[in-house]
Amino acid sequence: MENFSRETEAGALHGSYDAKFKAVADAFIENFETRDEVGANVAITLEGKTVVDIWGGRKEPGGAAWEKDTVSIVFSCTKGAAALCAHMLADRGKLDLDAKVADYWPEYAKNGKEETTVSMMLDHSAGQPHLRTKLKDGAYYDYGYMVKLLEEEEPFWKPGVRNGYHGLTFAWTAGEVVHRAAGKRMGRFFADEVAKPLGLDFHIGTPEEVEKRIAPMIFAGPDPAAMNSKFTQALMNDPASPAHLFLLNGGNANFNSREAHAAEIGSANGITNGRGLAGLYQPLANGGGKLAGKDTLARMGRVATATHEDATLLIPTRFALGYMKSMDNRKLKNEPNSSCIMGDAAFGHAGMGGSLGFADPEARMSFGYNMNRMGSGILLNDRGQALVDAAYRSLGYRSNASGVWAM
Repeated sequence: MENFSRETEAGALHGSYDAKFKAVADAFIENFETRDEVGANVAITLEGKTVVDIWGGRKEPGGAAWEKDTVSIVFSCTKGAAALCAHMLADRGKLDLDAKVADYWPEYAKNGKEETTVSMMLDHSAGQPHLRTKLKDGAYYDYGYMVKLLEEEEPFWKPGVRNGYHGLTFAWTAGEVVHRAAGKRMGRFFADEVAKPLGLDFHIGTPEEVEKRIAPMIFAGPDPAAMNSKFTQALMNDPASPAHLFLLNGGNANFNSREAHAAEIGSANGITNGRGLAGLYQPLANGGGKLAGKDTLARMGRVATATHEDATLLIPTRFALGYMKSMDNRKLKNEPNSSCIMGDAAFGHAGMGGSLGFADPEARMSFGYNMNRMGSGILLNDRGQALVDAAYRSLGYRSNASGVWAM
């Protein structure tokens, strides 16, 4: 590993990397020098060993330095951690992913949701992409309140007939199934069974002592290039659409607040860094370790749903059970930053603004990236994708023209 240090106008960058992955370090520098990165960490493991861990910039523009132990909200990257909990329970025989949700959560089986299966909760086909009910202030911080609302809600479509991204509700649909099967809430299960054994600085329901290390998120402003996207048009013009409700019926949640950090929102408020994301996926890139057997690991990475138009995001999407697969929407008109291009075997999850964690069992690589200045668009922006591209090129992958990185 080569030590890394670089001064930029945004702040100092530090860390180390294997010489084979110099292109990743170069892309990281370029993000700060030409792509307006403020603070970030990227980490990569290969065959179980760390080959990149670099960080730097500032927690806020002109503020304190981004340190090695700085963390931030990684938004929907949290779903990858939550999904892992479900797959671990399945691996242990405590949760049947093909069973009806009613077998574990009888109160859910009403108002058209009786035939919902556990796998539908994971692959975004359960028909609960959001809630039509006007949410009270602080709703996302009240786990029991959200569970009760989802029990009473009618689905937007017959469960299983299509998929639409469950951007927030995944926390209480998949999360409550984990709760019922494990006998403890998902956040606690993750802490006890994943984060602690793996030594991860990764929290879903963050202790107060971590708060001083959290970099606040810098939210993206309006993007003129996306004003004509189907998602933006639905957001602005169709109050009944999942797109509108997903972003505007949120109970005035403030994800930079202590209340949001402390809550258990298993779809959106995980707090970690690139190192934590790469560490989460490292066993999954190398046979499953103690987290998952071979059959479970194979199921985790297999495409479960794919559509030409996701009912929420209104772009083509591809999902495994709880995880994103490579999505290539580069040729769509009026849909900037709506791709996340990985290897064909890779599975993981992007987070709003551009964070990303994934495992690639074929390459035996895990990847994690977090930052505080969010980009616009639905999936990755040029900062995160540049790092992913550099990682694959470092391994000798030739091209992503097919929609996945290929040799």
